[in-house]
Amino acid sequence: MPNQLDQLKQFTTVVADTGDFQSMKVFAPRDATTNPSLILKAAAMPEYAALLEKAIQDAGASARLDQVIDRLLVVFGLEILKIVPGRVSSEVDARLSFDTTGTLAKAREIIALYEKAGVPRDRVLIKIASTWEGIKAAEVLEKEGIHCNLTLLFSFAQAVACAEAGIQLISPFVGRILDWHKAKNPTADFAGAKDPGVQSVTQIYTYYKKFGYKTEVMGASFRNTGEILELAGCDLLTIAPTLLAELAKSDAPLERKLDPKCAAAADLKKVSFDEKGFRFAMNEDAMATEKTAEGIRLFSADIVKLEQLIAQKRG
Repeated sequence: MPNQLDQLKQFTTVVADTGDFQSMKVFAPRDATTNPSLILKAAAMPEYAALLEKAIQDAGASARLDQVIDRLLVVFGLEILKIVPGRVSSEVDARLSFDTTGTLAKAREIIALYEKAGVPRDRVLIKIASTWEGIKAAEVLEKEGIHCNLTLLFSFAQAVACAEAGIQLISPFVGRILDWHKAKNPTADFAGAKDPGVQSVTQIYTYYKKFGYKTEVMGASFRNTGEILELAGCDLLTIAPTLLAELAKSDAPLERKLDPKCAAAADLKKVSFDEKGFRFAMNEDAMATEKTAEGIRLFSADIVKLEQLIAQKRG
């Protein structure tokens, strides 16, 4: 019997949720995704000091800190693309989450750096927070052939808006949804299919397949392998190395839970959100509002720490 990781790979694209190259080599994912927190952790490790130095050197002494960070993201991305056969996700500065124009400019700068290094656009996903402004920016970028990964996604309204905007891929945050519900109701049983993060991704996947949306669903932010097993069959799952290792150690049978044929038969109505409807739906969803805001704050704080690390290295 193949291990659970190999079984999962039969019907779900496995993505490494890490900035650590060694983990990618061990678990052989197709794609890899990073975020400011993962890059900060990796950039502070001695084995990656040379990449940080290269980013600083390539940017030049007169470059702004945000330009050095762009270089750092791309330097890591280029190394990742030497390991994975598919795509890497590189994130726009979270402080631009409510700035459509700024997000567009930053995304184009990051893609230009990849293209200058000889990497085609179809191997890069630009990660953008799933705010209304972020979704509108991604809609423009997709029309330019710059594919996007809409992150910090916690609600059905965000998912629908992304699909209608023609976004390449979304990353619903399973574990952070669970965190919120556990904090509100510590004694509740959220195991298996009762996990609210699992339920959210299942709803989104079913809706997308039912109505023929091409946007890929990539479950993210897992707290345990039980969540992963419940979402087997999802288009993609981005998984941290510790959980990849658990799956690789188990040879228990793994059953496909999400399937396009079952989704096609689901009894669902099509919905749509304009800006006012989107903002009201988010306001009605306390979990999505709080977790999106918290995620933006955390990623923004780690960008500031990265800037401080770079400033220190530059002297």
